[in-house]
Amino acid sequence: MIKPLARFDHKSTQERPLMNSAVYKELLAVMQKRRGPYAGLDIPEFFDLVEELFTPEEAAVNNALSRRPETVEEIAKRSNREPGELRPILEAMASKGLCATFVAGGVRRYQGAPFMPGIFEYQFMAGRETPRDRKLANLIHAYKKAYDAAKGIEKIRFPVTRVIPVDKKIDAGNQIHTYDQVATYIEKYDSIGVGTCYCRHAAKLRGEDIHDMPMEVCLWFGRAADYMVERLGGRKVGKSEALALLDRSEEAGLIHMSRNTTEEIEFLCNCDRWHCEVVTKVLEQPKPGRIFNSGYQPLFDPDRCVSCGICIDRCPPGALAMGEDELPVADPDRCFGCGVCATGCPEEAVLLKPKPGFPPPPRNIKELVAGLKASSR
Repeated sequence: MIKPLARFDHKSTQERPLMNSAVYKELLAVMQKRRGPYAGLDIPEFFDLVEELFTPEEAAVNNALSRRPETVEEIAKRSNREPGELRPILEAMASKGLCATFVAGGVRRYQGAPFMPGIFEYQFMAGRETPRDRKLANLIHAYKKAYDAAKGIEKIRFPVTRVIPVDKKIDAGNQIHTYDQVATYIEKYDSIGVGTCYCRHAAKLRGEDIHDMPMEVCLWFGRAADYMVERLGGRKVGKSEALALLDRSEEAGLIHMSRNTTEEIEFLCNCDRWHCEVVTKVLEQPKPGRIFNSGYQPLFDPDRCVSCGICIDRCPPGALAMGEDELPVADPDRCFGCGVCATGCPEEAVLLKPKPGFPPPPRNIKELVAGLKASSR
């Protein structure tokens, strides 16, 4: 039996101590173990946020979930609870973006999710603008600010995410790896979903300027796509529409970004320089181009370039400057190799060429985790 804690008024200062009760303290430890950005920190802003996200009953169920997909029966047995009582709670949590769910082999399974990528993004997938959405956007922002203030700028030793270049702008004389082509992933998956950009939508809810950038451009694949379409207000799209969304993102100067693996990815984000969690964190590093890169660099054609400066204005990391010969020059320590400079050039004077000595990305999660562990020694 799940024994929920006593309900309390979220606005009552007299009841505030209950928020730090055992179930939320346990939730803190659980979210820390799930890792990822902003995994969990024992600060007031964390409890402000999780009190709004989870009822005490939902927090207790979250704490019983594994990162491995499980059936209701498996979760119930492991946590000594009744399947009949657990199922409606899990269903409600999945629809609120508090855990993931999908059907495999005709059986529904559930799994715990980290804050990022996961619960935070799930809250804003549908692009709603309700009072609660605004409240959540501000609570998440307050937690992140307090987290950053407490932790300081954390050095990125090994990239968890990577840039995927605009392959149409890669010099035709170079071999293009399949993992450097966004079409590879679109062709690979039958289930493709699109949702609202979490970072820009949260900023909009906080009243910030989003620079008229496209919003519905975050792509999800496979089981992740099935879940976000079924429960989170995402929209299923075909391969041609997915490719068109990527073209629109490139025109807007957005960066293609995903997990730093080549064999399997669940998402493809299209990020901006002002609001994207990944990009803004990378730009705090002393040499951002060294740990967030596609493995390519821009090549400027002196016969085509008219020194208009459009590429300099579009460059997300601010890596370009006009050289003495009125030809743009890229700072290798800042350049992402994203190709945003190339897609915006009216003279088609910019191509991408391979970056010498750049290592290939890890093939899968196992290799990524090994790289992370090795870099932390």
